[in-house]
Amino acid sequence: MRACFVDAGGALADVMERLHRPGDIPVAIHRNPDVTPDELPGVLDGAEIAIIDHTNFPTAIAKRCAGLKHVVFLGTGARSYMNPEELEAECGIQLHLIRGYGDTAVAEMSFALMWAAAKGLAYMDRGIRAGRWDRTDGMELTGKTVGLIGYGGIGAEMARLCRGAGMKVLAWNRTPREAEGVTFTDLDTLLAESHVVSLHLLLSDETRGFLSAERIAKIRPGAIFINTARGAITDEAALAAAVESGALRHIGLDVYAEEPLPAGHFLSKVENATLAAHSAFRTPEASDNLIEASLEHCRRIAREG
Repeated sequence: MRACFVDAGGALADVMERLHRPGDIPVAIHRNPDVTPDELPGVLDGAEIAIIDHTNFPTAIAKRCAGLKHVVFLGTGARSYMNPEELEAECGIQLHLIRGYGDTAVAEMSFALMWAAAKGLAYMDRGIRAGRWDRTDGMELTGKTVGLIGYGGIGAEMARLCRGAGMKVLAWNRTPREAEGVTFTDLDTLLAESHVVSLHLLLSDETRGFLSAERIAKIRPGAIFINTARGAITDEAALAAAVESGALRHIGLDVYAEEPLPAGHFLSKVENATLAAHSAFRTPEASDNLIEASLEHCRRIAREG
């Protein structure tokens, strides 16, 4: 049995080489993060396991990959790149996700974006670089309420950080949860009472477009909105309109419905916005966790035959 890491960038390729152990199944490392879907059948070259980071893998391409039985996706957002149900039903390919590897890293990005938004750091930075001395009146977050939409591993880490900063934590989750120091409530109450709303849902058919224009309109006036989950969960145009009208104080985004964000995109023109390049998960610690988990998937698959 063989595996192939089809779209390894330099850093993750190095981590894979370092963590691959004697006795592990062979893993071919294809050091080309810009590989195209059409190239994948040749890159895989009959491997039974494909390790995929961020490359689109249409079902039509999968049908051309002789011998492929498993896809190990480096993360949880596989639906942005492939159709899991089609892969299994039409190709007999099983998808394996990796959860939890970057919970702390992503929560820290949410936390950082929240503080940058509260203090207007991006606005002042842009002004100073342009020769201006723009100042903002910051918001104090101590004692304020943060509302977490989704309470998985990342949401729990965000709650820990916010509680440590002296914030009250509300949360809404699609399935019932309990956690010390966190008040679980209905979504409308969370939106109405939170000074900061932070999104932590997985993207699925059920959550696509979940934060609609109607729900955005229910957010507390002057609140901050943070998204490190997936851009397609929100109505981006409604978010932009809300912050430009003053209904929202600021938005902090690390994810977008279309990535990379195209030049001239309307979100890039929103003044009260702090934008990051889908980099929340990019820490050495998270990368080690991610690649070790992918190798563990490969070991398990090999053991199960």
